[in-house]
Amino acid sequence: METFTPDPRRWWALGALVASMLTLGFDMTILNVALPTMAADLGASTGQQQWMADAYVVVFAALMLPAGLLGDRFGRRRMLIVGLGVFLAGSALGALAGDVNAVVAARALMGVGGALVTPLALSVLPSLFGSDERTKAVGIISAASALGLPLGPIIGGWLLNHFWWGSVFLVNVPMAAIGIAACLFLLPETRDPASPKVDAVSTALTATGLGALIYAIIEAPARGWGDPLVLAVFAAATVLIAALVVRERRVERPMLDMSLLSHRGFLFNTIAATLVMFILSGLLFVLPPYLQAVLGNDALGTGVRLLPMMGGLLVSSRLAPQIVARFGARATVSGGLVVLAFAAFLGSRTTIDSGYGFTALWLSVTGLGFGLALIPAMNSALGTLPRDRAGSGSGLLLTLRQVGGAIGIALLGSLLAAAFQDRLDVTGLPAQAAATAENSVVAAHVVAQQTGSADLIASADHAYVHGMGLVLLVCGAAALVAALLAAAFLPGTPRPSEPAATPDMAPEPADARQ
Repeated sequence: METFTPDPRRWWALGALVASMLTLGFDMTILNVALPTMAADLGASTGQQQWMADAYVVVFAALMLPAGLLGDRFGRRRMLIVGLGVFLAGSALGALAGDVNAVVAARALMGVGGALVTPLALSVLPSLFGSDERTKAVGIISAASALGLPLGPIIGGWLLNHFWWGSVFLVNVPMAAIGIAACLFLLPETRDPASPKVDAVSTALTATGLGALIYAIIEAPARGWGDPLVLAVFAAATVLIAALVVRERRVERPMLDMSLLSHRGFLFNTIAATLVMFILSGLLFVLPPYLQAVLGNDALGTGVRLLPMMGGLLVSSRLAPQIVARFGARATVSGGLVVLAFAAFLGSRTTIDSGYGFTALWLSVTGLGFGLALIPAMNSALGTLPRDRAGSGSGLLLTLRQVGGAIGIALLGSLLAAAFQDRLDVTGLPAQAAATAENSVVAAHVVAQQTGSADLIASADHAYVHGMGLVLLVCGAAALVAALLAAAFLPGTPRPSEPAATPDMAPEPADARQ
């Protein structure tokens, strides 16, 4: 039997990976706080704000699988450094951007870098750590990502209070540079030449199919769901994604192994994790304008007021393994989704006069539900797969999670925009001012200040809270459906005393089995 010899520099190397993941985790939430300010300065509509958020996520999801394969074939350290370099360049471009299109382009470039970094940071771990240390290493990597979530809004808010909005991009530059230096000097090179080749056609089908789907969802509220262009783009997205599935099912070594979804445990845990990301991404999109425009907080105050959700997430990340050990993953995932549904339904009761105390309450419960559902679902999804297919499984799981996030921003943002426009009273305003006010609650406040209309501010606040309530009702319903699916279809979890493979969040590549 072959033995595994841990790398003597493994804990220093882990520090390099932590620096990389912290950079990405930080960026995930910093933009959400900046969007209201950017909307006011750039005159961005809700749809354009959705693209500023979604450009990163769509590119990230489309390129994650080929990026992971590039690392396997050409060296994971090399591709990590390239990814951080691309992320740095995209951040610099974002800081210098002067209009919405430039910001979207910068975010897309950052998505390319993020797609290289995320799967490779996890896939390096098995070559550095034996099975006895790997769980601890995965926990540290996960904590680094989680730490970036609450830091993003706070540091982003402080930057916006003292500098221009481009500073939320510029702050990524030194952080990415530190990650590059750490990878260069501390991380050993690993690769797996036996991995499948990157399929350019499948990559193009993934990117164009997802891009078309997101475009149609974002444009539909403004153009109308029956608009010929929207219907044509929906049809194109369906054809492209169907072509991707057919192609991947026919090739001998698929890049996107759809047959993995025949594993019941993998399928339903993946559905649960994807729905959790759908809800989280949509929620983080709609919350900052409420905290900033409706409740009247500055950018830093908005970031600080998101902390209860992050606090609940960090608490649940520590509790989840213990609850899984006692009750099993199926009960934990189902229970977490029920908690998430309760939090969303509670949040949908928010009114214009609720104040922040009520918001902090349901945000805390939201974070708790997120962690209890997401962590066991991811571990269990990969734990159901054979070892030799764990690489394909991790790539598919991470891709579907990001797709869930992109669709969450697009669909829930579109629902919010439609509800806001329907309830906003622009009676008496000039046509151009009325059209501007309907773009977003931030734009409505700007128009109200220019025209001195207190009635418009009140109408905008009520319309936004109404739209946010509808979004939270949809989130709660989605979480409840996911909880029922998890309870009904997830396989039972063996007791810790029974022989069962420990689910690893990262696969063990060929080069780790020496």
